[in-house]
Amino acid sequence: MKLRVAVIFGGRTGEHEVSLRSAQAILNAMDPARYEKLEYFIDRQGKWSPHPILPEPGAHPDIDVVFPVLHGTFGEDGTVQGLLELADLPYVGAGVLGSAVSMDKDMMKRVCRERDLPVVEYLSFHRGQADPQAICGRLPFPVFVKPANLGSSVGISKASNCVELEAALALAAQFDYKIIVERGIDGRELECSVLGNETPIASLPCEILPSRAFYDYEDKYLLDLARTVVPADLPPETTAEVRRLALECYRAVECEGMARVDFLLESATGKLYLNEINTIPGFTSISMYPKMWEHSGIGFSALIDRLIELALSRQERKKATRFAR
Repeated sequence: MKLRVAVIFGGRTGEHEVSLRSAQAILNAMDPARYEKLEYFIDRQGKWSPHPILPEPGAHPDIDVVFPVLHGTFGEDGTVQGLLELADLPYVGAGVLGSAVSMDKDMMKRVCRERDLPVVEYLSFHRGQADPQAICGRLPFPVFVKPANLGSSVGISKASNCVELEAALALAAQFDYKIIVERGIDGRELECSVLGNETPIASLPCEILPSRAFYDYEDKYLLDLARTVVPADLPPETTAEVRRLALECYRAVECEGMARVDFLLESATGKLYLNEINTIPGFTSISMYPKMWEHSGIGFSALIDRLIELALSRQERKKATRFAR
């Protein structure tokens, strides 16, 4: 009997188009002999098609497992995960806590710092409280200004002076109530894929070679000029450290299923910094999460199989938990 997999994609987010492309790649990679594919599309206004998933146990006997492919807001931040928990449906990827903490760059950095994991110096502000003149001088230029809760580099700017900082803060504030300002790192951009629940594994890392000042949305999805090196050309000890830190970050935020952990390797010091963790990484034709696993011995279709198995395994584990007296 085929496993009935509901793939949720689209969404009310700045990463809507990326989600569509990721979902299509996943649907194409799913073995039709093993899976019955159910498509749940959410438009830019948040309307579900053909119908929404209801937050009631037993309301969806036609679904065996859910594969959320919702990047960013209202999908990668614990909101949809909460809906699926209420519906008592197994689902691919991190739970509510891991999703929410990982999505919020400020909270992710706080948790990692508490575990003595290396994060870049940064400041966080709420919309309307970020005074450019007050920030100038607290961190050396250049700085990166980011919405705290968005992915795919949407709303991110590099500022080299106070005038540019003011414009960057205004842009970031359009996309989130919380803004972070980070010290700019001159160095290499590395990524590492993680897979698993209680005993996660880390892939060989890759290196991103942006065509612009940094790896922004246009460079990722529109220009087709950025280059990637898989696996990254690193000394064996640096590769091992990237993989170790990726796993430590994954455990720190209580992630499950999958994540892509992004790093900065500072040229002047040789120090590695954890930059971000993405709990629903891209699955497009150019996305690095599946590419890193392919170079580590797990092909795209096998990766989809493994993620679905992990979702079902976690659901079985939940059965041992009592939710009432």
